[in-house]
Amino acid sequence: MLEGPSYLVSRDLPSSCEQESKWIYNTFRLIELSSNKRRLQDGEEKTLRKSSKLSDALEGEKVCRVVNDFSNVQNDQSIEQLQAGNHSDIHDVSDTQIDQSNDHNQSGDCSDIYDFSHEKNEQSNGELRAGNLSDIHDFSDAQTDESNDQHEGGVHSDILEFSHAQTDQSNDQHPAGEHSDLSSLVHQLGRDISINCLLRCPRSEYGSVASLNRSFRSLIQGGELYRLRRQMGIVEHWVYFSCTLLEWEAYDPNHNRWMHLPRMTSNECFMCSDKESLAVGTELLVFGKEITSHVIYRYSILTNTWSSGMKMNTPRCLFGSASFGEIAILAGGCDPCGNILSSAELYNSETGTWRTLRSMNKPRKMCSGMFMDGKFYVIGGIGTGNPKSLTCGEVYDLETETWTEIPNMFPARNGGVGLIEAPAAAEAPPLVAVVNNTLYAADYAEKEVRRYDKERNEWVTIGGLPERAVSMNGWGLAFRACGDRLIVIGGPRVLGGGIIELNSWIPNEEAPQWDLLASKQSGSFVYNCTVMGC
Repeated sequence: MLEGPSYLVSRDLPSSCEQESKWIYNTFRLIELSSNKRRLQDGEEKTLRKSSKLSDALEGEKVCRVVNDFSNVQNDQSIEQLQAGNHSDIHDVSDTQIDQSNDHNQSGDCSDIYDFSHEKNEQSNGELRAGNLSDIHDFSDAQTDESNDQHEGGVHSDILEFSHAQTDQSNDQHPAGEHSDLSSLVHQLGRDISINCLLRCPRSEYGSVASLNRSFRSLIQGGELYRLRRQMGIVEHWVYFSCTLLEWEAYDPNHNRWMHLPRMTSNECFMCSDKESLAVGTELLVFGKEITSHVIYRYSILTNTWSSGMKMNTPRCLFGSASFGEIAILAGGCDPCGNILSSAELYNSETGTWRTLRSMNKPRKMCSGMFMDGKFYVIGGIGTGNPKSLTCGEVYDLETETWTEIPNMFPARNGGVGLIEAPAAAEAPPLVAVVNNTLYAADYAEKEVRRYDKERNEWVTIGGLPERAVSMNGWGLAFRACGDRLIVIGGPRVLGGGIIELNSWIPNEEAPQWDLLASKQSGSFVYNCTVMGC
């Protein structure tokens, strides 16, 4: 079960008026913030998708007025109908008024929508008080209080279920080819404006949104919102990590929320095998080995489920990898026979397909990968014929589809003077992360953070790691980029359990000052960790 508010699809509808009121308030509030942040200009594209004539006529400053006035009318009508026991479809009222507006637009009368709404409001309420443009929050609270006062004596039916029932009734009344269930989400706003509001909602709330009705559920599970968010540059980064075999946690640093993913279903061989992880698009991929073959398990945030069966063109393990939006690149590693590979593959999460790329100049395993300046880099690892770690790196240009070797890109080994160096095969792959196209590395032995100077091709020590972040030759410690910050996940090791700590630092010109974002009782050894941005 998910801990706290779910960011995934819930199977149960919320059961309180308060939840619905909060959601309506958040939606209206988002419209207000959106209109203040980005004014609609004449001749400019009104929405990311092709907007209807109705949404084209909306000006950013007056969106809130339309919502305020129109919602006031709809709320009064809906309350009167609830009191009278007449649960007619409010959706039909909305359709009628929108159709009337479309008739005006088709006749060439592109009058201001606010005036139209104002006229409708005066017809229903008799008069509209001048200057009634109060904060939507106050408006929403007032409407909620009024609704609560009038819903006494057993009339406190779940508004969400009522809305859901009305949606189902509306679907039955509108045959195929007419107004479908997916044609609008918030009927008073229309589909385009509804989607623009949802794009700016935290994705941790999408599970609640999907519970509203089939339209919202289809929108969330179809992944359309995430594709539009990516096009608009709206990204939230969550950390996914595993401190217990087959169990994964997710952490939202923006809202300080923990979530527990469903347990993976696999055999004991996969559970005990070495595993790599990678987040790409809306998927979490976990690579491992079963009895006779390499397998990939895929977790989808759209459905909150695990699935298996994905196959690479060249099965591999101990590779370097990184993701960039909906694509990811895997390079090097070992094949099922233990041979070290120089081949690479590109995965597209939108199509679920693998494409073989040109091979690297050198084969390597136990390496690390990252995207920087729009290019894919591989550093470290062990090559063929030499048990020591490779110091050269390679960069893949996606435009020219070529690999270029970078001599002496990574220090030969972790470890300081006087320390006994572990065999290269016992060391973890390089702990590296990229923030704002700057490469950072964690030296587990010296407990230092280094920054890579691309111009000079050298590393500069800038400070230390969190004191309580321990590892075993680099294993068990996570060092990742999470948006504009560096994340270190680890904790003190104790018998019978431990504490996992998430430390964060936003890189600047000064030495790292680590902030403790969160901690919880858990195994202190991090088996796998990745960051998903969508």
